[in-house]
Amino acid sequence: MKIVADLNKCEGLGMCEAMANDYFMVDEDEDQVEVLDDSPPEKDRAHVYAAVQACPVLALTLEG
Repeated sequence: MKIVADLNKCEGLGMCEAMANDYFMVDEDEDQVEVLDDSPPEKDRAHVYAAVQACPVLALTLEG
């Protein structure tokens, strides 16, 4: 599984960071998400999936 961020959609709302700050960080200057680790291990995948689903502008997706 790989995390993909669409920076054209991202508004920097921070739901992903609030839910999974080991994988997402919002740059406050640019109001966009930075994916800290795009390949979470199996044990964290459900947690990351929930954070991706929480994005209100659908800027995050999972591949694979």
